[in-house]
Amino acid sequence: MNVFVSGAPALIIDLAIYAYFAFALMTIANKLDAENSWWAWVPILNIILMLKIADKPIWWLILFIIPIVNIIIAIVIWMRIAELRGFPNWWGILLIVPIVNLIVPGYLAFAEPS
Repeated sequence: MNVFVSGAPALIIDLAIYAYFAFALMTIANKLDAENSWWAWVPILNIILMLKIADKPIWWLILFIIPIVNIIIAIVIWMRIAELRGFPNWWGILLIVPIVNLIVPGYLAFAEPS
């Protein structure tokens, strides 16, 4: 018995998750007055948008190609994005926790810091 979803249902789930992350990133970019927030919807450009929001150099895009390093870089970037949104930076670390990593971008996009 195969416990993983495959075929058309998997594609629909993947597209829904991608749309959720893109919408959350676009919302964060808009709230932080970043230019070209629509880049959140385009692969590669969405990473460049995150780098711009986090005030990191564009060459960090290369670090996303390197296994393990890409995880660390993503955490550093999301920690900075959390700080810019007014949340504690440890929200970025939560991206390594399964299931929670689905909640963090939406929380940073739609919740208001206290």
